[in-house]
Amino acid sequence: MYATALLMLFRAVIDGAVVRTINSIVLYMERRDRGLPADATAPDPAEGKAASGVRLAHLVSAGVVTALVGFASASVVVLAGLRAVGANPTQAASGLLAVTVTQALGTLWLSRRHRMPILLAWSTPGAALLASTGAVDGGWPAAVGAFLVVGGLILATALRPRLGALIARIPTPIAQAMLAGVLLSLCLAPVHGLVDHPGLVAPAVVVWLALGRLAPRWAVPAAFAAAMLAIGIWLARHGGPHGPLLPQVALTAPTLTWASVLSLALPLYVVTMASQNVPGVAVLSSYGYTVPWRESMTVTGLGTIVGATAGGHAINLAAITAALAASPQAHPDPRRRWVVAHLAGATFLALAAVSTALATVVTAAPAGVTTAVAGLALLTTLASSLTSALADPADRQGAVVTFVVAASGITLAGVGAAFWALTAGLLVRAALSPGLGFAPPGEK
Repeated sequence: MYATALLMLFRAVIDGAVVRTINSIVLYMERRDRGLPADATAPDPAEGKAASGVRLAHLVSAGVVTALVGFASASVVVLAGLRAVGANPTQAASGLLAVTVTQALGTLWLSRRHRMPILLAWSTPGAALLASTGAVDGGWPAAVGAFLVVGGLILATALRPRLGALIARIPTPIAQAMLAGVLLSLCLAPVHGLVDHPGLVAPAVVVWLALGRLAPRWAVPAAFAAAMLAIGIWLARHGGPHGPLLPQVALTAPTLTWASVLSLALPLYVVTMASQNVPGVAVLSSYGYTVPWRESMTVTGLGTIVGATAGGHAINLAAITAALAASPQAHPDPRRRWVVAHLAGATFLALAAVSTALATVVTAAPAGVTTAVAGLALLTTLASSLTSALADPADRQGAVVTFVVAASGITLAGVGAAFWALTAGLLVRAALSPGLGFAPPGEK
């Protein structure tokens, strides 16, 4: 009943007056692109043909749903990651606002400019990496400095293709095993949450299980909504949330330490490139789109740099949610699917307005509840990473070593486990398979 009510609410929003207004905007954009009068009463045979196939409301709902799924599925992961590396509640809220706005603006620019369903997203695996690594020497300012370095590296990837090629040569099993090890501690959080706070975590788990069978796309967003409702009830009984509800930016002066560069910046760059940007290109390619690589890296690099001092960790090409905008389910005509991504970008801007209120509610919840919901959101990613890491028997031992070291959470010489996991995995791979080392392009 819970999940059904939630889906009915989304449906009501999508089919309501807001969507009719967006329909008019989309119609105006498309008529202007074809050189037709802006007056909707002017005849256009192409519109009649489109109307006979797919309603414009379906196009709009696909864009809104794409944004809602992306935001609800991973916003708690972002908050958990930022809090783990030292952000206070206000700084974490600012970081969520920063990545939401920068990914929205980047999506609006790229989708409109190239007429492709290019969708940007925050780095969810990167946020999980932050949550697993925890605070580094230098605290939150050092983490912000690491975010700036990541943005600079992504921008350098656009300017120097060899840097992207170097990342592409990291063997897929090693990169995916590092990600799986980073995710493990977060994915264990729902288990601990059920024991420590069953009343707050159990509703999310039940809804997640129910919709995992009936409507998999909505399983995580609905679980997120169930958790927010449970937290809201808990807060109502304990004096309510205390913190800002309207968006506000909290700027931080960055610093740099070797620990932040090696523990955060380099692993975050590798995870963002290997687990988001490269798969994002592959997803769009599978639907017949050629992604403008250099411009995409330029936009995401600049977006990461702009958002860094406000607490944003990284933005990148979307991978999973990209399929929602690029698939035939979004629209049968590949030439019109860019509108879905464009509307998703506009929806992200609207969601940015509520991001601070969300952060205030989430951070007021008892310790462990937020990470439990984040763990639910990452279980599918963990399964995918483990499958990819262990698929090739020749790389299996190196991948297992990488996974174990990353999952250990060790800190050595002030440097976190992700860096040592990548190093150990590559060394084991080279020792057990002399001559392999880095994978040649196309042989990952």
